[in-house]
Amino acid sequence: MATQLKSDALMEQMKLHMSTDAGKELTKKIGLVYQINIAPKKIGFNEKSFVVDLKKGEVKEGAYEDGKPDATFSFTDDDFLKVASGKMNPQIAFMRGAIKIKGSISAAQKFTPDIFPKPSKM
Repeated sequence: MATQLKSDALMEQMKLHMSTDAGKELTKKIGLVYQINIAPKKIGFNEKSFVVDLKKGEVKEGAYEDGKPDATFSFTDDDFLKVASGKMNPQIAFMRGAIKIKGSISAAQKFTPDIFPKPSKM
């Protein structure tokens, strides 16, 4: 039974965002594939994976299956929302151990709050 995450709603918004002009700009500008593993409480436990594919412009639940993502991030649910909404700087989060990153660091650096639609209300 998958846990309900607060991040689920953001990923839903992200799916819609990908079909907008702003979303299409992102795919042009970034052209990378990210896998995001979100844990309810503790990184590495009961994680739910999402793929944010900024090559094809899609967001889907589950691990990436076409080879390897450019970068993989692991967050807790709360920290992911903080980073995505711009409340927490990704670099600082990384230094504090709030984000684990695998894959290309240059790809990881392009993963910024600008990717995400601005939350109307959290």
